[in-house]
Amino acid sequence: MAARPIYNPDGFHNVVENGKVIGYEFQFKAQYYRGVTLSIVRDIKVNMDGKDEPRENIRFSVNGETFTLDEMSTVIDSDYRWEFGEYATVTVLKEGGLSAGKHHINALQHIEPSYMPFPIDAVCETDFEI
Repeated sequence: MAARPIYNPDGFHNVVENGKVIGYEFQFKAQYYRGVTLSIVRDIKVNMDGKDEPRENIRFSVNGETFTLDEMSTVIDSDYRWEFGEYATVTVLKEGGLSAGKHHINALQHIEPSYMPFPIDAVCETDFEI
């Protein structure tokens, strides 16, 4: 994990909808120094407690809007930016969410700025408790 805080320590929660736990969420910061438009975020991979979460179950929220990872690639509106230093919320749809107790998360941000000759992968991991 990088020297600066990546995850919001208060941002790990189960998500409850209509009285039912439908998944969990966490908040973390973009690891690219300029902030990014959503269209260059090519992937967010989540591994929780050693298990990869399916891409189709991941949602990304910033500036009050929520997108699937596939939808993010089509967002060209500059109102939807993930600014450096700001937390975005990642929701993982998973029936029952996370059990109470300690967990380990390893999330990868895959960003492809058009002016860079290579993609930028940032692995972000930490331990937390629900």
